[in-house]
Amino acid sequence: MPFGKTIRVRDLASARGGDKGNHANIGVVANDEAAYGVLVSRLTAVRVQAHFQELGITRVERFELPKVLALNFVLYDALAGGASRSLRIDTQGKLLATSLLDLTFHANAWEDGEKERRREGGTEGQNDHEPN
Repeated sequence: MPFGKTIRVRDLASARGGDKGNHANIGVVANDEAAYGVLVSRLTAVRVQAHFQELGITRVERFELPKVLALNFVLYDALAGGASRSLRIDTQGKLLATSLLDLTFHANAWEDGEKERRREGGTEGQNDHEPN
Protein backbone atom coordinates (compact mmCIF):
# COMPACT_ATOMS: atom_id res chain seq x y z
CA MET A 1 0.00 0.00 0.00
CA PRO A 2 2.45 2.67 -1.17
CA PHE A 3 0.26 5.76 -0.79
CA GLY A 4 -2.69 4.26 1.06
CA LYS A 5 -4.35 5.07 4.31
CA THR A 6 -2.24 5.93 7.33
CA ILE A 7 -2.90 5.58 11.03
CA ARG A 8 -1.42 7.54 13.89
CA VAL A 9 0.12 6.20 17.08
CA ARG A 10 -2.87 7.77 18.87
CA ASP A 11 -5.11 5.25 17.06
CA LEU A 12 -3.18 2.44 18.77
CA ALA A 13 -2.17 3.84 22.15
CA SER A 14 -2.11 6.59 24.73
CA ALA A 15 1.06 8.31 25.95
CA ARG A 16 2.47 10.44 28.75
CA GLY A 17 5.71 12.39 28.89
CA GLY A 18 7.90 13.95 31.54
CA ASP A 19 11.42 15.02 32.38
CA LYS A 20 14.45 14.24 34.48
CA GLY A 21 16.95 17.04 34.14
CA ASN A 22 17.84 17.49 30.49
CA HIS A 23 16.30 14.16 29.45
CA ALA A 24 12.70 13.33 28.55
CA ASN A 25 10.71 10.18 29.10
CA ILE A 26 7.69 9.07 27.05
CA GLY A 27 5.52 6.12 28.05
CA VAL A 28 3.31 4.63 25.31
CA VAL A 29 0.56 2.20 26.38
CA ALA A 30 -1.13 0.14 23.64
CA ASN A 31 -4.89 -0.24 23.47
CA ASP A 32 -4.64 -4.03 23.06
CA GLU A 33 -2.25 -6.85 22.12
CA ALA A 34 -2.60 -6.31 18.38
CA ALA A 35 -1.76 -2.62 18.76
CA TYR A 36 1.21 -3.52 20.97
CA GLY A 37 2.53 -5.82 18.24
CA VAL A 38 2.38 -3.03 15.70
CA LEU A 39 4.06 -0.58 18.08
CA VAL A 40 6.86 -3.02 18.93
CA SER A 41 7.61 -3.58 15.25
CA ARG A 42 7.18 -0.01 14.00
CA LEU A 43 7.80 2.42 16.87
CA THR A 44 11.55 1.94 17.17
CA ALA A 45 14.10 4.09 18.96
CA VAL A 46 15.45 5.15 15.56
CA ARG A 47 11.97 6.19 14.39
CA VAL A 48 11.34 8.18 17.58
CA GLN A 49 14.71 9.94 17.32
CA ALA A 50 13.98 10.83 13.68
CA HIS A 51 10.56 12.19 14.68
CA PHE A 52 12.21 14.55 17.18
CA GLN A 53 15.37 15.30 15.16
CA GLU A 54 14.92 19.07 15.35
CA LEU A 55 15.31 18.96 19.15
CA GLY A 56 18.92 17.79 18.91
CA ILE A 57 18.36 14.57 20.84
CA THR A 58 21.64 12.69 21.16
CA ARG A 59 20.21 9.21 21.81
CA VAL A 60 16.91 7.37 22.32
CA GLU A 61 16.54 4.18 24.32
CA ARG A 62 13.43 2.01 24.11
CA PHE A 63 12.28 -0.32 26.88
CA GLU A 64 9.58 -2.93 26.27
CA LEU A 65 7.04 -3.75 28.98
CA PRO A 66 5.02 -6.58 27.41
CA LYS A 67 3.03 -7.50 30.51
CA VAL A 68 1.42 -4.05 30.51
CA LEU A 69 1.49 -3.64 26.70
CA ALA A 70 3.71 -0.59 26.94
CA LEU A 71 6.91 0.94 25.59
CA ASN A 72 9.03 3.47 27.42
CA PHE A 73 11.36 5.83 25.59
CA VAL A 74 14.17 7.86 27.14
CA LEU A 75 15.23 10.81 24.99
CA TYR A 76 18.67 12.06 26.00
CA ASP A 77 19.47 15.77 25.82
CA ALA A 78 15.96 16.54 24.59
CA LEU A 79 15.15 19.56 26.76
CA ALA A 80 17.80 22.17 25.92
CA GLY A 81 19.26 22.11 29.40
CA GLY A 82 16.19 21.11 31.41
CA ALA A 83 13.33 22.88 33.13
CA SER A 84 15.35 25.51 34.98
CA ARG A 85 17.74 26.31 32.10
CA SER A 86 15.76 25.96 28.90
CA LEU A 87 14.09 28.84 27.09
CA ARG A 88 11.68 26.50 25.32
CA ILE A 89 7.97 26.74 26.09
CA ASP A 90 7.72 23.03 27.03
CA THR A 91 10.69 22.83 29.42
CA GLN A 92 9.48 19.58 31.02
CA GLY A 93 8.76 17.61 27.86
CA LYS A 94 5.05 17.13 28.57
CA LEU A 95 4.08 17.86 24.97
CA LEU A 96 6.55 15.35 23.53
CA ALA A 97 4.05 12.56 24.21
CA THR A 98 1.35 14.47 22.34
CA SER A 99 3.71 14.94 19.41
CA LEU A 100 4.64 11.25 19.38
CA LEU A 101 0.95 10.33 19.22
CA ASP A 102 0.81 12.16 15.86
CA LEU A 103 3.52 9.97 14.29
CA THR A 104 1.98 7.97 11.42
CA PHE A 105 2.27 4.42 10.07
CA HIS A 106 0.90 2.91 6.88
CA ALA A 107 -2.41 1.23 7.68
CA ASN A 108 -1.05 -2.11 6.54
CA ALA A 109 1.07 -2.19 9.71
CA TRP A 110 -2.13 -2.29 11.76
CA GLU A 111 -3.82 -4.75 9.40
CA ASP A 112 -0.79 -7.08 9.54
CA GLY A 113 -0.94 -7.03 13.34
CA GLU A 114 -4.67 -7.77 13.31
CA LYS A 115 -4.19 -10.67 10.86
CA GLU A 116 -1.43 -12.16 12.99
CA ARG A 117 -3.54 -11.87 16.13
CA ARG A 118 -6.47 -13.65 14.46
CA ARG A 119 -4.22 -16.33 12.96
CA GLU A 120 -2.73 -17.09 16.37
CA GLY A 121 -6.13 -17.07 18.06
CA GLY A 122 -5.52 -13.91 20.08
CA THR A 123 -4.08 -15.94 22.95
CA GLU A 124 -2.09 -14.62 25.89
CA GLY A 125 1.69 -14.67 26.04
CA GLN A 126 2.34 -13.38 22.56
CA ASN A 127 4.22 -10.28 23.63
CA ASP A 128 7.64 -11.91 23.84
CA HIS A 129 9.25 -9.72 21.19
CA GLU A 130 12.97 -9.19 20.87
CA PRO A 131 14.04 -5.53 21.00
CA ASN A 132 15.02 -3.88 17.72
